[in-house]
Amino acid sequence: MTKVYPNASSFSGSGTISERPPKVLAAPESEAILTVWKKSLLFNCNGFTVFGSKGDLVFRVDNYMDGNKGEILLMDATGNPLLTIRRKKMSLGDSWLVYKGESTSTNPLLCVRKSMNILNNKCLAYVIPGDSTSNRSNNVVYEIEGSYSQRSCSVYDDRRRLAAEIKKKEAVNGGVAYGNDIFRLVVQPGHIRTDFAMALVILLDQMFGSSRR
Repeated sequence: MTKVYPNASSFSGSGTISERPPKVLAAPESEAILTVWKKSLLFNCNGFTVFGSKGDLVFRVDNYMDGNKGEILLMDATGNPLLTIRRKKMSLGDSWLVYKGESTSTNPLLCVRKSMNILNNKCLAYVIPGDSTSNRSNNVVYEIEGSYSQRSCSVYDDRRRLAAEIKKKEAVNGGVAYGNDIFRLVVQPGHIRTDFAMALVILLDQMFGSSRR
């Protein structure tokens, strides 16, 4: 099988790597192509491991939904918390709040809601700022369309510009084809932060993938 993580030898297993991770808290200046692996590098953990185009570790999710139901922590390569993703309580439908860092005591950055619009079956989910309760049509910052089960999704911003895509990862040089647990996240320049894009992947897996309950 084609090697998924060419520079994973720099990962020590204790949560550290030898190189400084790439900056992820801003929209990329050029197209960012990430490889997402639905697996934790830590023994006996579930989660996600994400690598950049050069094979460097970028994001980690360990103990994914294990022991703390309804809350997920997205970390950078060195284990620093970037975003906390928490299921919104007492809400209609499937809604999640995204907070900065490890604290949920501050105002959320984003709210992600599973689309319940039967007249628009292309839309999987949409994103609004904070925990807004205002009219959806006037407040959407991102909308996700496509099929997560097929690993074919597009994220559009409020001007219908392509912000990010989820794509199947194709094997090269005649290698064995990858399954659905290994795929690409392509983030377009200037439209969405890479950590936000990864948060959307995590939530799509909650809503439509093997992690849904």
